[in-house]
Amino acid sequence: MSNWSNAIAHVDCDAFYASCEAARRPDLKGRPICVLSSQNAIVVAKSYDAKALGITTGMPVWEAKKLSPQVVCLAADFRYYGQVSNKVFSILRRYSPDVEIYSIDEAFLDMNGMRSLWRKSFQQIADDIRVSIFRETGVTVSVGISNTRTLAKLASESNKPNGTAVLPGQRIELFLSDLPVAAIPGIGRNRAALLQKFKIHTALQFAHLEDTLMHRLLGRHGMLLKHELSGRSVLPLELKQVVPKSIARTASMGQLSHDRRLIAAHLSYHGMRLVAELVAKQLLARRLSVFLTLASFERQGTSVQLDFSTSSLKRIMAAVKVCFQQLFRPGEQYRGCGVVATDISREVSRTDDLFGFSREDTRQTSLMLTVNHINKKYGDRTVSLASVGQVKKKRQAPRFHYPLFIAH
Repeated sequence: MSNWSNAIAHVDCDAFYASCEAARRPDLKGRPICVLSSQNAIVVAKSYDAKALGITTGMPVWEAKKLSPQVVCLAADFRYYGQVSNKVFSILRRYSPDVEIYSIDEAFLDMNGMRSLWRKSFQQIADDIRVSIFRETGVTVSVGISNTRTLAKLASESNKPNGTAVLPGQRIELFLSDLPVAAIPGIGRNRAALLQKFKIHTALQFAHLEDTLMHRLLGRHGMLLKHELSGRSVLPLELKQVVPKSIARTASMGQLSHDRRLIAAHLSYHGMRLVAELVAKQLLARRLSVFLTLASFERQGTSVQLDFSTSSLKRIMAAVKVCFQQLFRPGEQYRGCGVVATDISREVSRTDDLFGFSREDTRQTSLMLTVNHINKKYGDRTVSLASVGQVKKKRQAPRFHYPLFIAH
């Protein structure tokens, strides 16, 4: 096959939440960082330094601190992460007008024709993207470019963190031959175990699997992945964002438990992932549903109508907490849980409620950008908020030290 019958780039921020915190806190350089759930109970994101110490997502804070007493634990701040995310995406649009925002920390770009426009190789463009994002946001990214979105994603993941990988058509088979089948996006643990029973252990073996067996094992989903891994683009970029009917974040806990705190921690994690999705795609939700999965696999759920459409972590997690209190039964064994947002609208269509409560979701962000600008110009702490001082007295992480982005 030709090297560039099609060209797609995948840009993925490295340890995004932790990187955002490190970018606005230079004093944390070299220290392991953990970002916590809304109740500060579990680790929802961590830096590579923290990962190297054995800290994992979903780990209780006390366990993370036991593994590494020097770890820095910070409360999540999705308004700030959303700001950094938007800046990253605006930089990407300089390199291609066609950008699909996939999540708060990753995107796909249509790179067809971009070599001629920039008069550079794909390797040079990938390096430019990586350097520009770090220079203007302080966050490192990994960039992969290949013939399809699936291959581009695999390429970016092959050289993390802060790396680039360009995979032309004639090198695809060599690349896939060393890649375990479980590394293919969309092939989870259960599907990988099934494929291995049929002696399919590498991505290359997956790409060469005959169609009849692929249909039998994985259906249409498997066939799409097979085409993508073979260098045939069948999953186009979604450039026009359609407002989804719902956004769900759910999962099994991996064990049966009646521990109220553990179940609440998992639910909190799903709630935060949901907020991250809303913030990344500039969406708001008006209704939330929460469910718990019993040991018998029966689902018990309830819903709540919010006072107004929002993407506020504080408001959404308060609603999740109310739902959880209604659902949880002491002594009952649970195996999973989830949060679902419905009645979704675009943030640009927001209208203020009668009493102006919805403006509170964005007012503090604008205020702190102004405060940060003053402190940057005239010295740290020239202006500060009383609430930040109170937070420090309570020994909680200050949440509103927003950076001033500088465009070069």
